[in-house]
Amino acid sequence: MTPERLWMWAIALRRRDHRWLAKRVKQLNSFLYHNSLAAGGDISPDVYLGHHGLGTVVHDNVTIGRRVRIWQNVTLSVRAPAGSPHRIIIEDDVMIGANAVVITPFEQSLRIGRGASVGAGAVVTHDVPAGATVVGSPARVVRQKAL
Repeated sequence: MTPERLWMWAIALRRRDHRWLAKRVKQLNSFLYHNSLAAGGDISPDVYLGHHGLGTVVHDNVTIGRRVRIWQNVTLSVRAPAGSPHRIIIEDDVMIGANAVVITPFEQSLRIGRGASVGAGAVVTHDVPAGATVVGSPARVVRQKAL
């Protein structure tokens, strides 16, 4: 069983209001793969977690599009309570490198555009345009490809 499948299973259970069982599946995922993947997220079925998502932390208020690749030790954090309208939205075909941190400004949303790349170790606190490559802390655009 992969961490992606366990994550989708926990999300499906939570949506069906089996919160206790969803929490146990999330805990199993955390135990096996040393991650914290919230069961309240909205993810596509083809998300890929590199190196089994070791050390990856994802907040409840995260929406992840199709063909997104997330490497190890990535943190996706929303500075607002779970269930609030503030979200991180990761569009299709995005790559997030190892040890990257994506954190919203306090009680605001953040969007990573389609086809963007977030470099390893980058700290993203603002929107990333579609097709951009961002690196550094704070993250800055170093390349922009036309989509």
